Order: sequence, then C-alpha cells, then structure tokens
Amino acid sequence: MEPIWAVGLMTGTVLDGNIDVALIKTDGERIDDFGTYRLMPYPASIRSLLEETLTAARAWNFTGPEPAIFRKAEEALTRAQSAAVKELVEGYGMTMAEIGVVGFHGQTVLHRAPRIGRLGQTRQLGDGELMHAILGTKIAYDFRSADMRAGGQGAPLAAAYHTALMRGAGAGGEVAVLNLGGVANITWWDGADNVIAFDTGPANAPLNDFIKSKGLGDMDRDGALGRAGKVDEARLAKLLQHPYLTKPYPKSLDRFDFGAAMADGLSAEDGAALLTAFTASAVGKALDLLPSRPKKLVVSGGGRHNPTMMAMLASRAGVEVMLAESLGWSGDAVEAECFAFLAVRVLRGLPISFPSTTGAPQPMRGGKLAG
Repeated sequence: MEPIWAVGLMTGTVLDGNIDVALIKTDGERIDDFGTYRLMPYPASIRSLLEETLTAARAWNFTGPEPAIFRKAEEALTRAQSAAVKELVEGYGMTMAEIGVVGFHGQTVLHRAPRIGRLGQTRQLGDGELMHAILGTKIAYDFRSADMRAGGQGAPLAAAYHTALMRGAGAGGEVAVLNLGGVANITWWDGADNVIAFDTGPANAPLNDFIKSKGLGDMDRDGALGRAGKVDEARLAKLLQHPYLTKPYPKSLDRFDFGAAMADGLSAEDGAALLTAFTASAVGKALDLLPSRPKKLVVSGGGRHNPTMMAMLASRAGVEVMLAESLGWSGDAVEAECFAFLAVRVLRGLPISFPSTTGAPQPMRGGKLAG
C-alpha cells in the first residue's frame, strides 16, 4: 500500500499542559518519513478543566450517568487539539487536504483493567466527529473501546508502532522499548513474530503528583530532588511486594493505580528518591517476566529527561539504557507518532492490538473513523 501523511495527537495522563502533535508518512507497516513534531501548550483554563474532570471521573467510576463536565472538557480539548493539528501542518508547509488521516487519542480520564468475570472499561475524552467538522480530514479516534469489549486490556497500544521502529532500526531480540509517561509500558519483540507489551508500573504520575503536593512545581526537574534524597530501602522492598508487579501479562494500569501516597510522610527529596526507585525497580521486575531478558532498553517519553530515573533504571532494573534518540527516533514524539501510525492502520482495516499485547482474543481492529 502507498504511504500517506498522517497526524497523531497525544495528551498524557500526567497533565503537563501540553499537546504532543506529530506528522509522519506511513503505510501502517513501515515509517516512510518522520515529518515533524511539536509540543503545543494548552491554555491554562483547559488544564484546570481537565484536572477537575479527572477528579470527577474517579468519583463517577463508570457508575451512573457521566459527569456533566465531560462534555464541556471534551469540546474544549477537541477544539484546542484541532487548532494544534492545523498549526503543525501549515507550519510544515502543507495543507490539511494533503493529510490522509488524523489519529486523535483524546484524554484518558479513567481506565479500569478487566478482572475475572468482568470486562474492563476505559474513557478517553475526544469528539472525533467535531474534529472532522473543524479540519475536514478523516479522523480515527476511540482506539481502545473495541479491544476492551472483546475482553482485552485496551492498553498498551504502542506495540505495533514500537515494533515497526525496532524493525526499521534492525533492533530485535535483545532490545526492548520502554515508554516513561504517566504510566510506564514496555514492548519486547523477538526479531521474528513474537511481540509482547504491557504496563510495567508507574512512571512520572506519582512523582509529579508528589512534587505538586509539596508546592515545588510540576515535576522533579532534572531529577534534582530524587538525586539529593535517600531511598528508604525497607519501605521500597515492601512496596515492591505489590501483586501487580509479578502478575502475568497482559496487564494494564490507570494512572492512579499507584499514587503519590507511597511517599507519604517523607521529605521532598526522600519521597522523590523513593518514587523514582520504585518506577525503576518495577521495570526490573517486568523484565524478569519476559521470555528472555533484554540487554538494552530504548527509552522514550518524558521520564527519559530525568537523569536520576535513567541512572536508577540502569542500577535497579539491571539493564543498559539508551535514549530513543540514539536510534534516530524522537523520544518525545514517539507516542504522538504512534497514533498517527495506528490511525493509518484503522483507515486500512489492519489490527491495532493483539493477544500478546492486550490479551484480546485475536488480532483486533479498533478505532472509529469520522469522515
């Protein structure tokens, strides 16, 4: 099939106030051109609205009618993300008419993994029909619901794209991709037909929430607090007994399944050190679950900007870590690029999730298409 230009959008669960927008050219199997990427800030009003929406979502917990705030937040973020797409495309010297499809992930407000005897549920805010009306381009959206209705985890969905990246770089078998967003997820590929993906544990979400609770900004910038702190090893050992960490994959997490409360009562420095060490150690436990332990982890996502987290990954997960950039990828863009790639797969009727990545009963098509 001919490659087409596609735009992907991602707003992470850490609510950093930004929209990730990426443009790639792909046929849904290989990446023909990495195009361009931009990080575009939301207005502060939308960020506040989304924080309120997350709180309302947890109180709702899929019981009864959806909170009224969902509709308001959905329209505001859809309009803001539509504007971001237009700005990116036109800034790259193209027109929307040249874009084959936009992959609109939306904002995850609640994710409940399936349990025995109960399907999982997930809710991403994002109005694909409204975005289509604004941009006039085909929009792929609601990527996770079909997988969950079939009994899958609905996450992680990055495996198909991570595998395409690894295949393009000739990096199979001894290398895995780790994304450090609000939650951490890993993709392992044996270099042939076997792909495994799952959420390893938290990444930036508990750490960011802890720093905010201390009134020290939005994140542990440059890992400075974590580096200055001392890890309470006894407390860490207890936290690492959490059953999720040894549970067999496929498995997935909500961004609040592991919270800042793990560091309750600690100073800013010691709390940051503990939460960073927990993320790294959880990755180590995840590597032990794989069919063979990778020797290297290629790290993408915001967490790779934290040198303390990267150092702890090496020491506590017992693996060589390398930045996505060392393979020629843009580590900040990978998630947004992923949804451009998946949008092309939705458009062309290709599966976007698999039994070994989400636990779906068979390779699953997913996503809805507007326009």
